[in-house]
Amino acid sequence: MTSGVSRLDALSSDEAARELLAFCGSDEWARRMAAARPFGTPARLLEAADLSWSALSAAGRLQALSRHPRIGDPGASGQPAREQSAMRDADAETARDLALANRDYEERFGRIFIVAAAGRTAAEMLALCRERLHNDAATELEIAAEEQRRITRLRLEAFVRET
Repeated sequence: MTSGVSRLDALSSDEAARELLAFCGSDEWARRMAAARPFGTPARLLEAADLSWSALSAAGRLQALSRHPRIGDPGASGQPAREQSAMRDADAETARDLALANRDYEERFGRIFIVAAAGRTAAEMLALCRERLHNDAATELEIAAEEQRRITRLRLEAFVRET
């Protein structure tokens, strides 16, 4: 059986970049990752992911953030839906309050609230959203970018465990 890393290494550059977009929505990040192959090992894949994120332009980071589904989006599917599974168990009041906090966040910062949701309850995500609404724009962009990096890494770690 071929590991996921070996399969990624064997793909053409364009095919690898398309596959890598499932982990991070930045075209630039996916191209950087495709160019960093062969990875050979899961550890090298994860190292390349962090290095590629660190080297990403501001536009590349914003693209990744813009392609991430909204917390609690009922239309989310696949990995994002699994990551946000706590929202399925949220009571109506928490879900409503998080939708309102999301709206406030989008109005303030011009993008969706992003958080590494895996393992967090809906109430924790609501509290984080409310807390981050008090950040200045530059600080919040740094936090959102770090959350996206963490999400990407968690997705890649799950990928290497499952393959």
